[in-house]
Amino acid sequence: MKITLLGTGTSNGVPVLGCQCEVCRSENPKDHRLRTAALVEDGDTRILIDAGPDIREQLLTQPFRKINAVLVTHIHYDHVGGMDDLRPYCHRFNGVDVYAEEKVMAGMRRMLPYCFPPEGMPLYPGAPELSLHKIEPHQVLKIGDMEVFPIRVMHDKMPILGYRFHDLAYITDMKTMADSEYQYLNGMKTLIINALRWDKPHHSHQLVDDAIRVSRKIGAERTVLIHLTHEIGLHDEANKRLPRGVEFGYDGQVIPF
Repeated sequence: MKITLLGTGTSNGVPVLGCQCEVCRSENPKDHRLRTAALVEDGDTRILIDAGPDIREQLLTQPFRKINAVLVTHIHYDHVGGMDDLRPYCHRFNGVDVYAEEKVMAGMRRMLPYCFPPEGMPLYPGAPELSLHKIEPHQVLKIGDMEVFPIRVMHDKMPILGYRFHDLAYITDMKTMADSEYQYLNGMKTLIINALRWDKPHHSHQLVDDAIRVSRKIGAERTVLIHLTHEIGLHDEANKRLPRGVEFGYDGQVIPF
């Protein structure tokens, strides 16, 4: 099994439009961050986590094969704004199954009504055939050869989902997590989790130190930080500031588990 980090940037991406900081001017590919998304693979089973506005560019780096499922973490545009770009997979592979909570499904219907028409209404000609499936925290999903376990985290006051795959957990956009959720993360060897920046607290996102505390509470052997702003600094220099077992992820990084 492996996970590919298709994007590790926050909602603005990096470089940020109009910014001339050293990170945004960097020529190191590891300092270029598309919006956060990931691809999990086990044999012929492929699961996409989120499909933001950069998903077309991100999937061009991957073999064009069937996507068995798209798991949605939450409704914000930087995580669902690219759903329409999945249409080639729909046309070639007879549709794509999208898994989300009920409120997220309702949000996508409002955001992309031509992709998710009301019941009984025809699909707009040429629109992607995206089949919505309701999921809930703590209810195991069986997708191809993989089992997926959704967990509940909070994005400020918004309940969103993280996902566990065997001994790897993927969490983005988290601010807090109830103590009761940690029982579902026992035995995690690899934790992929958001860490917006070093300081300046944010109302809905963790900082680096917050993510490290969560990792230590879980007992993860390896922690990869994602959903990063340009304020993290240059990738190679910023990594030197992290404790052993913790690293900043980068676009295109492949992590076996």
